Parts: sequence; structure tokens; C-alpha cells
Amino acid sequence: MDAGSSSASLMKTRSRFPLQEQFLHRKSSRENLDRFIPNRSAMDFDYAHYMLTEGRKVKESPVSSSPAREAYKKHLAETFNMNRGRILAFKNKPPAPVEKFPCEFASAPVERAAKPRRHIPQSSERTLDAPDLVDDYYLNLLDWGSANVLAIALGSTVYLWDATEGSTSELVTFDDESGPVTSVSWAPDGRHIAVGLNNSEVQLWDSASNKQLRTLKGGHRARVGSLAWNNHILTTGGMDGRIINNDVRIRSHIVETYRGHDQEVCGLKWSGSGQQLASGGNDNLIHIWDRSTASSNSATQWLHRLSDHTSAVKALAWCPFQSNLLATGGGGSDRTIKFWNTHTGACLNSVDTGSQVCALLWNKNERELLSSHGFTQNQLTLWKYPSMVKMAELNGHTSRVLYMAQSPDGCTVASAAGDETLRFWNVFGVPEAAKPAPKATEPFAGHLTRIR
Repeated sequence: MDAGSSSASLMKTRSRFPLQEQFLHRKSSRENLDRFIPNRSAMDFDYAHYMLTEGRKVKESPVSSSPAREAYKKHLAETFNMNRGRILAFKNKPPAPVEKFPCEFASAPVERAAKPRRHIPQSSERTLDAPDLVDDYYLNLLDWGSANVLAIALGSTVYLWDATEGSTSELVTFDDESGPVTSVSWAPDGRHIAVGLNNSEVQLWDSASNKQLRTLKGGHRARVGSLAWNNHILTTGGMDGRIINNDVRIRSHIVETYRGHDQEVCGLKWSGSGQQLASGGNDNLIHIWDRSTASSNSATQWLHRLSDHTSAVKALAWCPFQSNLLATGGGGSDRTIKFWNTHTGACLNSVDTGSQVCALLWNKNERELLSSHGFTQNQLTLWKYPSMVKMAELNGHTSRVLYMAQSPDGCTVASAAGDETLRFWNVFGVPEAAKPAPKATEPFAGHLTRIR
């Protein structure tokens, strides 16, 4: 669970260069038994023999020399190339460079323009008040839709902030019997939004007309703290440990049920392909579910059950450039970010962040991961993947950063914390080339506007 004692020894991170240490390390001096043999091809043994024998005799018993004798010795030295300052040579002289092609035909060196280093602002570009924001690690109260509208739940009210115009509107306020709001999630079309409630119900709203479309009830017995869309399927996770797939187009909306958690489900994320669902719970477990094996007649069996975390797992993020890569973050007594191969269930890496991991977001344009944290620094940390080197730490919040959401263009990140502020960070920069946004599917196509 998240509020537990310090965990046992965590998994050690893998070395980036596992062979480097082996080249530098020597067990004992006996391993280096080879003699050093100089390059004999550059040696003059005749000159060396003379200097070691005749030269010494001259010094030991000098004789008077005549000018003719000195001239003879000089001529002899020049003839045998003996005017050198050293006897042994340990390196051949390099050959003179040969120009293979005329200079006029030589091509100019190709200069590659270095990619400019992206500037990462250390402070938020905008800060909004968020009074009555529920400080609860297990809820999901912030989401940014494809229509560039941010939804945030403050107490029992859902507010919409239009990022294009900078305007704020109120979607709905619930009474004490239904509220407070425990989760919000935009449908892929950016117009319809799901709202999870403390009374175990889920409501669907049309943000354009501010009208309620329907209420999903009967699936959960406790509050619904996590939501995830997969086209027209709305997946809900509750405090009762249940995970339910709801087809919002039909009246009998419950189509599949996943049962694997015995405590509150606080994290839900569908993969980009919509084939795999990741769930995290207060029981410290992660489950990977395969959509193709889902059954409407009985509870679906999980594909993988991952139990390496030692605290609640709320932060889940599927990698945008590798479909089977999942990043997860553990709570206060775990503090690690782990990476999983969801095809095999293998843990690829584990990094101790030093503090509670509340949320994770991948950069859509670069191989980077952003994490938000709790005690003690309440910071956002940008990591380079896969080295997991810290690129930046963004400070400003004075309480744990519980919720994060990413703008549709993938550049801006909104963070909400227990200090009741909503901050916007230009952490992921500007994409190199603007790509046309994929056409959102209409989850309510061919469906009645309102179902009671």
C-alpha cells in the first residue's frame, strides 16, 4: 500500500556500459606477464655495439687526437648515420602522406548541422487557482481532451478550461449524495466526457451543449476513481477492485468484467493499439489484460500479473514509440519507475526516484519521460529514455503533484497539486513538424442522444 514503511532493497538499475569496467579492472599484477619487446626494425645494432664497447674505451682511456683523426671520425659518423642522440627506437617513423587525388578534385567535407539543444523552462508559464481540489492519491481529476479543452474536478464541480481561448466554464455540480467527483476522462472525440462519482455511478456529458447523456450504474459498489476510453468502450475502475468495460452505445452497457485486484483500482490505461489494458491498484499490483481474450460470460483472466512494486501503483504510461513498453510508478514506500515488456511480462528496468511517483507522461516527439512526485520536493522530473538521466527538475508546487495531463499537440503539460494550483509547463517544446491530428471517432454514432 502507498502509506507504508520504507521498502526493502529495490531492483538495481542496469549499467549503461556493462563491459567497460571489465577492461579497466585487473585482479593482480601476475596477469600482465608479457615482456615489452621494442620494434627491432628501427634499431641499429652496429652503432649500439660501438657505443657500448669502443665508445666506453675512448672515455676510459682518452688519447691525444689530431685534427686529421677528428675529421676522420666525423666523416665516419656521417657515413654510418651515427650522429643521433638515441640508440634504441621504439616506433617506426610514419611514412610521408601521399596525395591520392589532386586538390581540385577533392570534395569539400560535409558538415552536419548539430541539433540545437532544447531550452526547458524551469518555471511554469501559467498558474491558475484550483480551490477545493481533492488531495487524494487514488483519484484522477484532470484530463486534457483532443479539442484542446482541459477538464478538472474541484470538489463536486467539473470545470472546463478552453486552452485556445483561455475561457472557463462550469460543466456540472453534483449534490452531496452523488459527489464529490472522483474521476474525469474525455472521450476520443474531445466533445463527450465521462465523470466518475463517489456514489459508484458514472455519468456521460456532452460538453458542447452541457447536457447529460446517460448514467452508467450497477457495475460498481464503491466510488469510481479511474476511467479509460477505448473508442466506444469506457473502462471503469472502482474502490471495490472491479474493472468493467462499458459499451456506451447500448442500453445494457456492461460487456466485460476484469477481476484481479482486491483493493481500489487507481490507474487504468489502454495501449495505443487498444489491444492491451494496464491496471494499477492499491494492492501494489499491475495487471495486463488482453482485449482479445475478454469474455462477456465470465470474468476475464489477466495476461500478466506484475508484483514488483511495493506500494500502490497509480502512474501508468504506454510508450508512444514502442507498443509493448509500459512505464509504471509506485507510491510513497516504493518510489520507483519501472519499465515492462507487456508481451513477456519482463521488467526491463527500475529507477529509484527518491519520492512518491504520482503520474507519468511520455513525450510524443522525443524519447523522454516526465514524472510528477510527492514528498519531499513535489517536483516534476524530465528523464531521458532509456538512460534515465535527469534532464530537468521543475519546481513550483508546494504539495504533491497528484495529476498531470498533456495537451493535444504533446508540447504543454498541466499539473494539479494538493496546493490547489493548476500549473502549465512548456516542458516538451515545439514539435519539429506539425502533423495532422488523427480524425477522432464518434463513440456515440448511431446511438440515441440521451439514454436514461
